[in-house]
Amino acid sequence: MISVQHLTKRFGTTLALDDLSFEVSRGEILGFLGPNGAGKTTCIRMMTGSLTPTAGTVSIAGIDTRKDPVTARRHIGYLPETVPIYREMTVADYLEFVCRMKRVAREQKPAHIDGIISRCGLREVSHKLCGHLSKGYRQRLGLAQALIGDPDVLILDEPTSGLDPKQIIEIRELIRRLGRERTVILSSHILPEVSELCQRVIILNRGQLVAVDTPDNLDKNLRGYDAIRLEISGSGDPEALFESLAGIPGISQVQSLPPGQDGSLRCRLNAQSNADLRPTVARTVLAAGWNLHELRHEVQSLEEIFITLVTREETVVRDESVTPEETES
Repeated sequence: MISVQHLTKRFGTTLALDDLSFEVSRGEILGFLGPNGAGKTTCIRMMTGSLTPTAGTVSIAGIDTRKDPVTARRHIGYLPETVPIYREMTVADYLEFVCRMKRVAREQKPAHIDGIISRCGLREVSHKLCGHLSKGYRQRLGLAQALIGDPDVLILDEPTSGLDPKQIIEIRELIRRLGRERTVILSSHILPEVSELCQRVIILNRGQLVAVDTPDNLDKNLRGYDAIRLEISGSGDPEALFESLAGIPGISQVQSLPPGQDGSLRCRLNAQSNADLRPTVARTVLAAGWNLHELRHEVQSLEEIFITLVTREETVVRDESVTPEETES
């Protein structure tokens, strides 16, 4: 549905985006991450056709945004970080205006607007002036205007910014439902939100693609192994159990962890095998007479993955900038 190939953007001598390539399928929610200045906004503006690339292409539903920007934009619903509203219009009038801009058929407008007002929770403010809306309702209105025209692709920049906890839950569920039938690109600084909603994430830094994969695969690739978290209790010999666990084919290391508050025994098993070793671990624990409290794959949070990748990338850049003469001195 979205194809970005060798996308590059220069502003004078500044390279904002450097040879970026990725694809997003229909029905996929893709997280778009990066520190400030990484190139996220530049990339989004080129995907929406509001900024021309220096080199490379963006295709939306098979349409090149440079060759046919008007047709490509009809497939896109865009919620920028700053919601574009006219303060002197009512909510209903503003959505009717967006319908005209997106050329929604006149006979379809009433039902189309009514459905979006209901879906985005704007019913009680539909006759209010946009300028009188709270931050949360302005954000909902921004999402509503992005949905006008029933686009194939939604590009959402900080969609839950300014919402209260209840509204955040509602908007996240709406995005999840929309992602079943559309392609969604979600840019957010709330990394738990990205982890919860997105099947894959793209991480940019200094205009370059640092990583693109599922959070689980990124974690596995960073560690180089699977981590299994184990919590047990009992009166057996921990050393004997650890030896038994270390003897399981595929387990490379058993790391003791601080005990639980109730005195339970905790450890981490590093598994090099691609097979799921949890059933074997469970049988080993129970056969040794221990009680099993917890047995799960341990995955780094997206925050930890993000910080590790970005920090590593910046370290590489610093190292490459050092000349041999500087190194020798």
